[in-house]
Order: sequence, then structure tokens, then C-alpha cells
Amino acid sequence: MSLFRHYVMAAGGTGGHMMPAHAVAKELRARGHHVALVTDARGAKIPGIFEDAQTHILPAGRITKDPRSWPAGLRAIREGREMALRLYETFRPSAVVGFGGYPAFPALLAARSAQIPTIVHEQNAVLGRVNRLMAGRVDAIVTAYPDVQRLAPRHAEKVHLLGNPVREEVLALRDEPFPVFSEDSVLRLLVTGGSQGATILSDVVPAGLGMLPVSLRRRLQVTQQCRPEDIEKVRAQYRELEIPADLATYIDDMPTKLGWSHLVIARAGASTIAELTAAGRPAILIPLPSAMDNHQYYNAREMAQSGGARAIDQSRFTPTELAKQMQKLAMEPGALQNAADRAKGCGRPDAVQEMADLIESFGSAPQTIDTVRVESPVPSGLFAGAAA
Repeated sequence: MSLFRHYVMAAGGTGGHMMPAHAVAKELRARGHHVALVTDARGAKIPGIFEDAQTHILPAGRITKDPRSWPAGLRAIREGREMALRLYETFRPSAVVGFGGYPAFPALLAARSAQIPTIVHEQNAVLGRVNRLMAGRVDAIVTAYPDVQRLAPRHAEKVHLLGNPVREEVLALRDEPFPVFSEDSVLRLLVTGGSQGATILSDVVPAGLGMLPVSLRRRLQVTQQCRPEDIEKVRAQYRELEIPADLATYIDDMPTKLGWSHLVIARAGASTIAELTAAGRPAILIPLPSAMDNHQYYNAREMAQSGGARAIDQSRFTPTELAKQMQKLAMEPGALQNAADRAKGCGRPDAVQEMADLIESFGSAPQTIDTVRVESPVPSGLFAGAAA
């Protein structure tokens, strides 16, 4: 007779929240458990993840600084909480795990009301709004960085530093050697601005590469993600500079490109940092200044302080500064290899397994497949998704 537990992953609909949730859910399923996802409409549309799990869409109520938003936000949170409670009555989860984002809030509130163990995972180096609201109520807080802003000292006893889960294809790069780089080698450069791209990278990177010494510029090979409105301008710049460049609005084989690269120029999103440190790839990081609570600045800090990355404030990210930093990395013997080693030293490759272990340590005894039914708990139209 098979033994298993039920777990709920609750995450907002951005890749930064959804990808870690997916990685942990995949591990729990591999261990024989059943997993359901609670998210919003955006999260349910992200391709390639949670394809075989129950998916339930909750209202994503927001409480902003504008008091006019409060009534509607509170109604949505209350509605989402009631919907989650109805899910739990039938699905009977052993624990509910929140990965941030507004849809996680009502799911966690419902779990506390139903006396179901709760865990939150914080991807960034600043505790997000939903996780701040729930920090005092949950049973465990998983962090990705040793120093997390907005995390109250009184919660220290339930903090577990485990890291950010990354996909298996990226983790496999950790066991491969850093690509050989010598004074005669091609310098392979990967430029990415995250899921939405970044116009500033399109504005600065080609111009900065054009300022490099000819001996180095002729050795460049670039893969760059661009916003749709920028791609033709960037293509023309690289053509004029005679720099081979593969441009796309979305890089669908990122693990391959990451494994191929000697240096990455990128934003400092949590998933980007996790993949760079898992694979061991040096980087020049430009934190997004408008990120909530300036969290990308803090995300970049550990990697930069270790020597695995150069962090440049966007206000100082000019072609001249980029060219200067690239020359330090590419023209000093061993600099790229040394930075790669230091980046890898910041990685936490066991995050998925350790977080699954932690989740399994909470909750009730295993349930048997013969005694528990897995089905949609509410009439069609309240929850949307496919049953496992």
C-alpha cells in the first residue's frame, strides 16, 4: 500500500515566486506525495511547470498605500481565504508552503485558521510584503541569504538558511569545469535582463563592448536578451561593431547558454543569482533600482562581496564603466576563473532536497492512497485547474 502526504504550494504569478515552488513541488512528487498549487491567473499560465498538479486560482487582493484600494483588497483576501479553506477540507494538506506574492497570503491565513502547519520561503535578501505579514504566524521561514533585511530578530529561531531552489539542468553545470579561457580564446558573453528584459542593457552593453581594445573586442561572442522594441537597434549596433551576436526576446535554453558563457551581465533577481552561484559563473550585476524595497541591491551583495560578481548601480552603469570592469575580468590572468570559483562558493546546491526535508518534518502522519480522495473541492468557477 502506498503512503503519501498532501502539500499545498502557494505562490504569486511571477517566475521569481513560481520557479522555486515548482522545483520543490517536483521533488515532493518524486518522493511520492501529492501537491496542489494555489496561485493567480498569471501563475497558472506559465508554461512547463505544475502541469500534473491540481491548480487553483485565488483572488490576489492587494493592500496598497492608497486607502481607496483597501475595501476591494480586503474583500479579495477574505474571499481567497474562504476558498482556500474549502480546498483544505477535501485535499487535507499536511502543510501549506508560501513562496511569496499576493495569492499566497489568503492561502496561508486559511492554513493558520485550520491549524495546518505553514512554511514560507523568501527568495530575496529583503523579506517580501506577504512574508513579513506572515512571519510571526508561520512555523518556519526559509531564506536564501544569510542576511535578510526586514526579518525581525525575534523570528531567528524558526529561520532556516537553505537557499533558492534551481532547476536540475542548471544544477548539473556545477559538476562541469569552467569553460577554458586564455589570451587567445573567444570570450563568450551572456546578457540577460530577466523575464521582461532591460532596456538599459540594450543601451549600454553594445556601446561598452565597442570601447574595448580591438584585440579583445574581436574575440567577443555575445548572446543577449532584448526587449522587442530594442532588438533591431541592438542588432544594428553589433553589426556595425562586427561583434557576432545572437539576439532574442526570450532565451528558452538558458541552462545551455549559461554553461557556454565565460561572463554574464544581468539584473540581480533572486533566480538569476541562484543560477549563477549554482553553476559558478562570474557576473557583472546591475540591480533594478525600482525593485520593491531595493531588494536586488541586497541580492547582489553576497556575491559581490565574495568576489564572484561586480555590482554596479544603475546610475553608474555607463559604457565606460562597463568596459573598465570587463577589461579587469578578461585581461587579468585567471580573473574569470577566480571569480567563477568564488561565485560557486556562494551557491547552495542542496536547496531543493533540504527544503523538501523540512516540509516533510511538519504535519500529520502519512495518508494512504486508499483512504484519501483527491478531487476538486468546490463547484466549477470558484477554482480553476486540472486535477492530478
